[in-house]
Amino acid sequence: MDIEQARLFALSLPSATEDMPFGPDWVVFRVGGKVFMHLQLDAPEPRVAVKLPPEVGMELRERYGAVRPAYHMNKRHWNDIYLEHNELTDQQIEAWIATSYATVRNKLPRRVKEGLPM
Repeated sequence: MDIEQARLFALSLPSATEDMPFGPDWVVFRVGGKVFMHLQLDAPEPRVAVKLPPEVGMELRERYGAVRPAYHMNKRHWNDIYLEHNELTDQQIEAWIATSYATVRNKLPRRVKEGLPM
């Protein structure tokens, strides 16, 4: 998977938006105003940072070299997924992006969730 495929998948999720609040090299993806994915455009190795339940992130880090604690993020919840490692399939990466989206969406206040399409 490349960064454009990751970007398009994230934007395909209901009510997902993107912006660049940290400058031209970082794209942030949100649902209900809350971040569920970071994409660094100028990274030496293409990667995305996703928010996963701590136990899921820990298990993935132990199992795959392409999953590491996210750089400059809360390492308990955020994980860098290196996109071009041969050990990961596009389907796995998409599933982890979708899990991050669902994790963030599920924690939104009810009034915000009610305003979002399913």
